[in-house]
Amino acid sequence: MKNKLLSLALIAGLAACSGGNPFDDQAETPGETPDGEVIGDGEGTGINRDGIPPGTASPSPGSAIFRSEERVDTGANAGNGYATGITYNSANDTFTVDNLGFDGDQPYSRGAAVSSLSPDARGRGRFAVYDGPATAVDPRSISDANPTGEVRQFVYRAIYGVSENQFRNSDGNLAPTTQFAIVRTGSYVEYGFGGFIYQRDNAVNLPTTGQATFTGQSAGLRDFANASGLQYTTADVTVNIDFSDFNDGTDIRGDAVSGVISNRRVLDLNGDDITAQVAGTLGEDVTRIPDALFVVGPDVLDNNGDLVTEIQSTLPNGNTYENGTFYAIVSGEAD
Repeated sequence: MKNKLLSLALIAGLAACSGGNPFDDQAETPGETPDGEVIGDGEGTGINRDGIPPGTASPSPGSAIFRSEERVDTGANAGNGYATGITYNSANDTFTVDNLGFDGDQPYSRGAAVSSLSPDARGRGRFAVYDGPATAVDPRSISDANPTGEVRQFVYRAIYGVSENQFRNSDGNLAPTTQFAIVRTGSYVEYGFGGFIYQRDNAVNLPTTGQATFTGQSAGLRDFANASGLQYTTADVTVNIDFSDFNDGTDIRGDAVSGVISNRRVLDLNGDDITAQVAGTLGEDVTRIPDALFVVGPDVLDNNGDLVTEIQSTLPNGNTYENGTFYAIVSGEAD
């Protein structure tokens, strides 16, 4: 079976239990992504299948699909999913995000200290990074003490990535088959506000037999409960799909999915690698951040290409370090 045309748009969320058409550093735009493209509608609508984030209400293998972070108003994860209207403008390489308090009155611009993450063999970052405005100007705030009327904003960062695989869209232009965006802030003591969106812009034709392995890189943001601050993270990702089993005779195909998020690195907002420092907080015998492994079981991939499964990591002493959820959309042709 040929699988080189299949690709994944993925989001992984991990919570600690204890505590790509590549962009380069000169801010080139990804492929021929249309100017002012809205990544999903930023709002989302509910769907029936348990576990899948809000988004396309009636998905099918032959259509585009988008998913966005579910909005959470209370509890430990309050602030999830508040970001709406996530829009990338390729004309000036900026991001616009709505519905987040104190994120400025201007679009997010390409990162100053960190402009991209996960460099490829040629040193070009696979994922673009954007900084939220540091200040906003309010004429009503002009005074002798504040002659410019500037109001300091919270620290927001956004990451945008598109697939290397492309297709020719209805306008006849090449466009990425999958893409994702995520935005967070670390300015709250509790878990901050933000959101994610991931989508497939073409169809999928999943095989019914055989197996496939997908490898790639990831980039993300680390936010914290009970502590302020924000960090970047990168990793290698391997996803294995058994298209033959499990078989349960339902529209949820039952395909077995395994995988690992490995070689996990953490950078501060200045781009300095603090992986060893982070690992050192996990115990005297911990020298690296543990790999996150997929929990293998049936009913994680459906015919539309929606994939949802649990992931977790374990410390050397056997204690669970993280639990979370891995979301993905599969795109492309099987042959």
